[in-house]
Order: sequence, then structure tokens, then C-alpha cells
Amino acid sequence: MAEHAPHRHHGIDYIELAQTDLEAAKAFYRAAFGWTFTDYGPDYVGYSDGRTHDGASVEAGGFRREAAVVTGGPLVILYSRSLAATRDAVKAAGGRLTKDIFAFPGGRRFQFLDPSGNELAVWSDVDD
Repeated sequence: MAEHAPHRHHGIDYIELAQTDLEAAKAFYRAAFGWTFTDYGPDYVGYSDGRTHDGASVEAGGFRREAAVVTGGPLVILYSRSLAATRDAVKAAGGRLTKDIFAFPGGRRFQFLDPSGNELAVWSDVDD
């Protein structure tokens, strides 16, 4: 795991998701969100979501190869400055919406399944 950024005491430091197909996961997250990847062998890949520290890319998490994905755990929620455009990019990349854009106190969000069946959400406090 990259050690480029300062780590927050008791803060969430790294999100690791199970994936049944690492190449499909990389293609989806690259197309939907512009993430970049570092391969650490045949069963693990790190991802960077664009954050940098001192000019270096910060690794935000990883994908580990698993035979199956178990759903129903914590919901990872991403942020977007353009919720409709992000939803459209997720759909175009092959994501399946589980909940289309809806309002909640403080903003709006949608939820989707990635190619391996992980459910994530994207929220925004910006009207677009």
C-alpha cells in the first residue's frame, strides 16, 4: 500500500473490494471514474482515485480476486460534482443501477452494482 499521504488517526485509510474479475473491474472503474491502477500480482491490484499528496498519486484502496462477492456489507459512497453525468458514466461503463437518483437530507445520490456485484453509491450536494 502506498505511503505517500499522511494518514489520519482512526480515519478510514484504504478501501479493499473483492472482485471476481480484476480486468473487468479495472475497465469499469477506469471508464466510470477515471481511476488508475497498480498491479501487485495476479490476485491484487491497487487503485488511485485522483488524489495526490506532494505531487504523488495516493492509493485509495485495492481489489482482491475472490471466487464470489458477498453483498450486504458496508456501503462505500463516492462524491460527485455532477451526479447525473456520473450516473450516466457508470451506466455506460456497465454498472447496473439499484437505485436511481433520489433526494435525502443534505443532497442526492444513486446506488449501483459494479461488474462483480459490489454495491456502491455516489452522492452530491450540488444541483446539476
